[in-house]
Amino acid sequence: MAGLRIEGLRKGFGPVEILKGIDLDIRDGEFVCFLGPSGCGKSTLLRCIAGLETLSDGEIRLGERDITDAPSAKRDIAMVFQNYALYPHMTVAKNMSFGLSLNGMKRPEIEARVQEAAEILRIGELLHRKPKQLSGGQRQRVAIGRAIVRKPKLFLLDEPLSNLDAALRVTMRAELNALHDRLGVTMIYVTHDQVEAMTLADRVVVLDKGRVSQFGPPLELFHRPANLFVAGFIGTPKMNLLPGRVTGATGETVSVTVGPLAMDVSLAAAARVAVGETVTVGVRPDRLRLARGGAGLPARITLVERLGTEAHVHLVLEDGAALTAITEGAAPFMARQDVTVGADPADVHLFDASGAALPRRLDSATETLLAQGSRGFAEPRQQEEHA
Repeated sequence: MAGLRIEGLRKGFGPVEILKGIDLDIRDGEFVCFLGPSGCGKSTLLRCIAGLETLSDGEIRLGERDITDAPSAKRDIAMVFQNYALYPHMTVAKNMSFGLSLNGMKRPEIEARVQEAAEILRIGELLHRKPKQLSGGQRQRVAIGRAIVRKPKLFLLDEPLSNLDAALRVTMRAELNALHDRLGVTMIYVTHDQVEAMTLADRVVVLDKGRVSQFGPPLELFHRPANLFVAGFIGTPKMNLLPGRVTGATGETVSVTVGPLAMDVSLAAAARVAVGETVTVGVRPDRLRLARGGAGLPARITLVERLGTEAHVHLVLEDGAALTAITEGAAPFMARQDVTVGADPADVHLFDASGAALPRRLDSATETLLAQGSRGFAEPRQQEEHA
C-alpha cells in the first residue's frame, strides 16, 4: 500500500488551463472522493494520476516513488471506468485474468488471484459466463475484480456507479465500503454525486474551476464549509443563502440583520468583520423554522413535496428570494400559505464579502462527531493488523 502526494499540479489544453495548481496529500489506506460539478477538473485530475494525461507542471508521488513521468502501465495503479469496458467474447474469468496473462504471470498464480477476487466480490458462479449474460451490477463487479487481481498500490474509480439504477447504486456503495475495509488499499473515487462522496469517503476533495475549494472529512464539509461554493454544493437540498448586514461585532459575537430579522451569532474565533459590512447568511433547510405569523421573514409557500418521513417546503420571500425548508412529513403546511421564516442563531453560517466562511461555533456533540470522523480508517485498520 502507499499514500499519494500531489504538488503544484497544473494541466492545460492549449491556452485553456484546466487544473490550476493542485496540492494534495492522501494518506496510505484512505478512501478519498474527488467531488465537484461538471467541468471542475475532477476526471482530468484522475487521468493525470493514472498517467493518461501529461502534466503541464507539478509532481505526483506514490509512496516514495516519483511517478510524474512514469508510463501508465508502470505506475502500479488500477483504474475502474464508468464504462465497464469488458471484452464481450471472453468469459468473466478471462476478462479478469487477461492483463495478468499479458504481463507473463504463471497460470497457477493467475487462477489463485482470480478465485480470490471472485470470493471477495461474490461472483464465483459467474466466472464461466460472458458479459452479455450479466446484469449491470454484475458487470461492474467484474470490472472491479479485474482491478483487484492486479493487487495495485492505488485504485482509481471514475464514476463507476453512474450507469446503475438508483437501488443498485445504494447496494454497490455499501459493497465498495466493505471492499475498501477488506483490502485496505488507497482508493480515489471521482463523482459528481455528493451522496456517494458523503457515504463512501474518509475525506472529500471539493473541486471548483480547477482548484481545491476544500479537502476534509465529509461531516467537516457539511458543518464547517470553507466558503460559499462548498456551502452551496454540499447538502441536499442545498443551503439557503441570504444577504445580511453586520450591525455589531464584539469578540466572538457578530450581530446581523436579514431584512427585519436580527440575531447574534457566536463564532469559534474573533470576528473579522466590521459594522456595516455585507455578509451572506446561510441556514440548512432542516434548520429553518416555519410558523404562521410572529417574528421572522414573511414568506409564501409555493410547493410542498411530501416524501413520507419528511416534507420539502419551497418558499419565496417578499423580495423574490427562494428558500427551501425540511419539516416532518406530517407538517401542516400547504401551497399558497403565508408563513414566517426564522432560524436559531446557533444554526447560522456566516460568510464574509469574499465568500470565505467565518469559523462556526458548534455544540459539543457535533464537535465530538467531527473529531471522530477526522481519523479516517487507516489508523484503526493498522491497529487491528498489529493486534
